[in-house]
Formats: sequence, structure tokens, C-alpha cells
Amino acid sequence: MNSVLGRRTRILAATTATAGLLLVAGCSSDDGGGKKTTAGGVTLVKGGQLTTCTHLPYPPFQSEIDGKVQGFDVSVIDLVAKDLGVKQEIVDTPFENFKTGAFLNSGQCDLAAAGMTITEERKKNVDFSDPYFDATQAVLVDKKSGVNSLADVKSKGVKLGTQAQTTGEDYAKSKGFDPVSFESSDAVLNGLRTGQVKAVIIDYPVVQGWLKDKATADAFKVVDNLNTGEQYGFTVKKGNTKLVAAINKALKNAKADGTYKKLYEKWIGPYDASAASASPSAS
Repeated sequence: MNSVLGRRTRILAATTATAGLLLVAGCSSDDGGGKKTTAGGVTLVKGGQLTTCTHLPYPPFQSEIDGKVQGFDVSVIDLVAKDLGVKQEIVDTPFENFKTGAFLNSGQCDLAAAGMTITEERKKNVDFSDPYFDATQAVLVDKKSGVNSLADVKSKGVKLGTQAQTTGEDYAKSKGFDPVSFESSDAVLNGLRTGQVKAVIIDYPVVQGWLKDKATADAFKVVDNLNTGEQYGFTVKKGNTKLVAAINKALKNAKADGTYKKLYEKWIGPYDASAASASPSAS
């Protein structure tokens, strides 16, 4: 996900049950005099709501479906919002700001949920929740490309695509590739469909979602699954320990009572028990 000039200030009100798509001129921390602290003691940037920064689209974690922002991340954070007695509202923002924590520091959002890999570099700028998803990178290729592995991509000089500012792109560059960078996961898939690239490296759950479409499955195939040891986490402004605790509590409860499994099967696919047994991230 590359640099997007200007701030997209669409606010997307989203909950799994009642999410209308709300377009407004901007996002303000002014709550109109409303109470900013929930019963759980978590201070919010806007009274009565848990404001989540994300970057659309990134299915199956978050994307606009039937006029509502939905997905695995959205559903999990809805659990946090429910515990706090508020509704979740989603703000679509450039991905680069998640790495710096800019929108958290400016008070635009309470947390960020964007299928973001926990890394030591990112921990310098934001605080992560416990891991909520174990991820791998997939190599998806055009079936007509003659490519059967990542090694083939390099040896045959096949043009490779990635999503900018992501760990998938970092991995490709670490292996000596000079990938074509695309702004979003949808743009990556479009680049593959239009022949701009013949292979892509991107998170495997995203590929799983793509391959549910028969036309995509007929044209493309996974030739490598790269276990990079990645785990996703939600982020908050550094020092916001109460919100981290609220997120971690919701995750723990969802894994214990079966809710996590149901959401996983709904949005990701067949349940992988290892995803629910991810150990808490190191401080």
C-alpha cells in the first residue's frame, strides 16, 4: 500500500449488525460535548464510538460490501466496541500512516485495524495488541506464465507485483526482486488480470478470498506459500494501555467461547487452530 497523497476523510460507520455507509467532509475529535470515557475507563477520541483507522479495500479483513464495511478485522473490533458499550466507526486512511502511528497521534482514531504485521520497527511508533492472526505470504501466478515457484519468477524474469508498504513487498525486495508496487490489494489483483505483472506476492488470506471467485481460480494459481512467521496485531497510540487491555480481553474471550472460530470460518475459510493459539507479542 503506497503513499497516497492527501488524506481521504471518508468516515465509514460500520458494525456487523447495523452499518450504514456514512460519507462526511472530515474527521474531528470534537464529540460535541459528549462523554469521552467509557465505563471501562478507556478514553476515546470521540464520545460514544470506537473510531478505527483502516485502509480499504483489504478483503477478507475489511472491504465495502453492500454499502457497509465488513470483514474479519471489523467483526473482531466490533467485539471490543460491544464490551465498551459503544459502536465502531471506521475511517479509511493511507496505509503509510499505520507504520508511523500518525492518525493515532493526531487523535483521528482510537486504533488501527488493517491486517498489519507486528514488527519491531513498527513497535517503535505504536503499541500492538496480542496477535490475532498467523499469516503467510502466497505467490500467485498466471497459469499461462509457466511459473511454478518463486524461484521460477526470478530465473524466468517474470514481472512480480506486490502491495506497497507491506511486509510482502519487503520480503520480495529482500530476495532481490524489484517489484511493481500497487496501492491496494484490489490493484494488485487488477495488475495480474491485466497482465501488468504475471506473479504477485501477497498475504495468503487475501489470495484465499480471491480464489473463491471461479474466474480468478480458473486463471491463476498459488505456486508457493511462504511461511514468514508473521502475525497480525491491532495498534493503538503508544502508552494507551487500557485500550490494549480491552482489545486483548475481547480476543481472549472470543477464542475461549468459539466466537473467534465462527468469525474465522465466515471471513477466512476453514479454521486453522494455530491462528487462535498465537502467543502474546513481546513487549
